[in-house]
Amino acid sequence: MKNETGTTPKFKTKGTATVEPALQELFIDGLMDLYWAENHLVKSLPKMIKAATSTALAAAIENHLKETAGHVARLEQVFKLLDKEALAKKCDAMEGLTKEAEGVIGSTEAGTATRDAGIILASQKVEHYEIASYLGLLRLATTLGLDEVAVLLKQTLTEEQTADALLTEVAENEINYIAAGE
Repeated sequence: MKNETGTTPKFKTKGTATVEPALQELFIDGLMDLYWAENHLVKSLPKMIKAATSTALAAAIENHLKETAGHVARLEQVFKLLDKEALAKKCDAMEGLTKEAEGVIGSTEAGTATRDAGIILASQKVEHYEIASYLGLLRLATTLGLDEVAVLLKQTLTEEQTADALLTEVAENEINYIAAGE
């Protein structure tokens, strides 16, 4: 992959082996982490949809589930652009956030706005983690001169920010007020 100067980033050598610069290694490690996280969300979001009472909340999460499948595909495009195999590295943060969401569901009463408020809170924690991750990787891609990769990461970042805003809207316009009266 060529950078903004039109040259291929240089790789250092150790003996006869070629190694990637440390920043590029960090970048690829972050991509692998997010690839695991997005794949994990594809499996976890249906549980949240099923537990939601509000049709607006269920629809918002359902929409994000569809987008998340697209995020997985987009990350696969990124790996392809980098001439790397799409490999996942377990994301402890996402695993913890989804376990926390399951805990919220387990500790609240089914069919209540309080459970929905908890699902929104847990979902926004996930969104904020994804936003921070995509933003950081977007900055690294830009630094590394990986312009095509940066465009793809920016697309996903925008979708994550939109999903977060939609969750806020559902909470502020409906669920939090109903939950306050339960």
